[in-house]
Amino acid sequence: MELENRSVEEQKIIAGCLNGESWAQKKLYELHAPAMMSVCVRYVSNRETARDLLQDGFIKLFTKIDTYSGSGSFAGWIRRIFVTTALEYLRQKDALKQSESLDDYSYSIENPDVSALDKIAADDLLKMITELPPGYRTVFNLYAIEGYSHLEIANILKVSENTSRSQFMRARKLLQQKVQLLISDTCKTI
Repeated sequence: MELENRSVEEQKIIAGCLNGESWAQKKLYELHAPAMMSVCVRYVSNRETARDLLQDGFIKLFTKIDTYSGSGSFAGWIRRIFVTTALEYLRQKDALKQSESLDDYSYSIENPDVSALDKIAADDLLKMITELPPGYRTVFNLYAIEGYSHLEIANILKVSENTSRSQFMRARKLLQQKVQLLISDTCKTI
């Protein structure tokens, strides 16, 4: 019953936004702004820039809401707008040109202590992701969080598939090092 009500409520909000009604736009913003701000912060490490992206994303959302077909998740459609907005910003700032192709790079990642992940907070991990270099952060977000394949990422970022893979592997290794450092620092204080 609650799902049906949510769907009806969502349909009312979408219809209101299509008619340019401010109550609907406000409601849509209130429902999705916190999650979309989180998306923006993951792609750019600066909170002010993330706020700008949030605003730009909502402007795009309100001007393109008529393109939502109604099939698939509305929240997923919204998320894609914000990811695209962040990627456009990064392209404009040439942040993605710092990516390197590492076709022959050998990866050696030590076996991570899975129980160590229980010891760190989600906020700590998010902070570590935002501290990654822009190319690493972008590929990591697209692959590990958004669920894109390396082929899709290569097409989106206009890089080779191997570059996407290497950027992800380097991001993962750097995050692993940061997690291990955080855990060792935490153990020293106990």
